[in-house]
Amino acid sequence: MNKTRKSIAKRFKITGSGKLVRRKPGHRHLLRNKSVKQRRDARKDHVVPEGHAKILRAAMRSG
Repeated sequence: MNKTRKSIAKRFKITGSGKLVRRKPGHRHLLRNKSVKQRRDARKDHVVPEGHAKILRAAMRSG
């Protein structure tokens, strides 16, 4: 039985359909230097590619 990797569990969320989503980094400070497109894109959740998601999901599983 493996422990949940808390660092991963805090950064990723599993949706109802089982996909993994993440926030985009770089949206806390120095925002006036970034383009409007970058700032707008950073607000949204992004789906993690399935190759990475498989590894992350295993690390999030406890039990």
